[in-house]
Amino acid sequence: MLTWWIQSRSEARILGLGGAILLLDQLTKLLVVSSLRLGDHWSVLPGFFHLVHWGNTGSAWSLFHGNNRALAALALLAVCALWYWRSHFEAHRPLGQIALGLLFGGTIGNLIDRLVPSRQHVVDFLYFHLRQRGGGEVGFPAFNVADVAICVGVGLMLLLGLIAKSELPADPNGRPDGAE
Repeated sequence: MLTWWIQSRSEARILGLGGAILLLDQLTKLLVVSSLRLGDHWSVLPGFFHLVHWGNTGSAWSLFHGNNRALAALALLAVCALWYWRSHFEAHRPLGQIALGLLFGGTIGNLIDRLVPSRQHVVDFLYFHLRQRGGGEVGFPAFNVADVAICVGVGLMLLLGLIAKSELPADPNGRPDGAE
């Protein structure tokens, strides 16, 4: 059925993990959307952690707020480009497969949120914060399972880049192979 698209075990692993992340992301968001109204919160650990139902039409930290369609197009382009050039992102290594699976699952999870007609925003629901002595709170922006997957996937890609760079053979002049 999808054999034309899945050429190897590495691609099956990438898609399998991506699918699992996507499923977990969408199930947790469905639970939040069905349990809390937009803007509501539930204090799990008072003064530290709330489950919230916040909508984000921007990107991380609400950057580019109000650009939902442009960010959806960019996410779709990123998914297609990442799949096309996956061999350049260590897809042959297990750690690369994990990184790519996390990136695909997370990016597609947030893309679905942007495209759902009744929402048209990413559902964020994990909110960590600290109460200040004088009142008020200092908080980290709310996030979701897809955001965690994307961040971990990017971190693994950076780690793989460092590992690959350290594995390059040096030429007799002490430079990495191919460096001038």
